[in-house]
Amino acid sequence: MSSRNLVIATRASRLALWQAEHVQARLREIYPDVQVDLLKLSTRGDEILDRSLSKVGGKGLFIKELEYALLDGRADLAVHSLKDVPVDMEAPFELSTVLSRADCRDAFVSNDYADLSDLPAGAIVGTSSLRREAQLRARYPELVIHALRGNLDTRLGKLDRGEYAAIILASAGLERLGLSHRIRLRMTTQASLPAAGQGALGIEILQSRSDLRELLAPLACPDTTVCTLAERAVSRALGGSCQVPLAAYAQLDGERLKLRALVATPDGKTIYRAQLEGAPAQAEQLGFAVAQQLITQGAGDILASLTEPS
Repeated sequence: MSSRNLVIATRASRLALWQAEHVQARLREIYPDVQVDLLKLSTRGDEILDRSLSKVGGKGLFIKELEYALLDGRADLAVHSLKDVPVDMEAPFELSTVLSRADCRDAFVSNDYADLSDLPAGAIVGTSSLRREAQLRARYPELVIHALRGNLDTRLGKLDRGEYAAIILASAGLERLGLSHRIRLRMTTQASLPAAGQGALGIEILQSRSDLRELLAPLACPDTTVCTLAERAVSRALGGSCQVPLAAYAQLDGERLKLRALVATPDGKTIYRAQLEGAPAQAEQLGFAVAQQLITQGAGDILASLTEPS
């Protein structure tokens, strides 16, 4: 592919297409002479809907087919939700660009209730992540938490059919698809600490494509890049995967970077929390230090029990 003709690999779901089209529009705006096309692909993560991500291989299932397209030259770049991108990305791939973050908070969505505290004991709440599940179980042990898979429209459809009293989704995804009106409550980060990278978009390229690295640079958000670097460092240090209820969230406060993280058991009965602040230039080191705090508290035992071969 030439730099005058770019192809973006993307999943075919409505949200993934919005994300790719957003990058496509930004590139066309910055480089009006460049033709930017989309390559729509189906991934195993989209196709396997009867099992939780933690049981079928994790979020990497959403990017493998896109990476094959980069390798064989069908595409130049791939656009991902950053929280779906494995933190241990290896050669020949690289995460070249992190765009400005949208709302990182989790959203409480229900047709009948205004808040989690309004749900009666035994009410069924749907969520797609162990991170959310553990935090929900810790705060509301009387609720019943069930796995919720499928794209955004599928999940909302299950709620509307009465299969769940409420579901927890990412605010950013609902906003991007014009579904903000479905949000009954945006949960605070204290109530539901986000996943590393939540709300941000990442662009993946081949390490050999230095031309693309330069071309994509104007799309990068320095603040979001710093924050997500710290968050993903926590996850990397802890071997984070879909099997582990792990959250990490960083915020810039002037010249200080504040980072909070947690590791929990899936039942929410044990949650270890840690937080530190430091210079933005030390974002990755800050992430590793927070991870070490969690390990010192006992998070290592949780990680070992959840990731050991069955």
